Amino acid sequence: MGELFERIKDARTELHLSQEYVAKYMELNRTAIVEIEAGKRKVSAEELGKFSQLFKISVEQLLNGKMTAMPETIFARNFGELDENDQQEILNLIEFKKMLKEKRG
Repeated sequence: MGELFERIKDARTELHLSQEYVAKYMELNRTAIVEIEAGKRKVSAEELGKFSQLFKISVEQLLNGKMTAMPETIFARNFGELDENDQQEILNLIEFKKMLKEKRG
């Protein structure tokens, strides 16, 4: 299942978040994120909670490696937090991507 630091890195990359973005959200510098993801720095309980909120997975999932949240679930949670204009913009982008895929295939 890997170590906590590997699960943090995997969750970040799965969501296509930069280390810089995560650092800003966590109110840390990027070096701290690099050290956490390399297993060179421990994560405090407060930081673990922030990672959980950012990645939309439970602290237990981060600690135990049972990352059951599917990309669709993560998307749905985040989508619901957006205002109506942002939601419409994303829906338009999805339709555009579908149209491009149809033209290719």
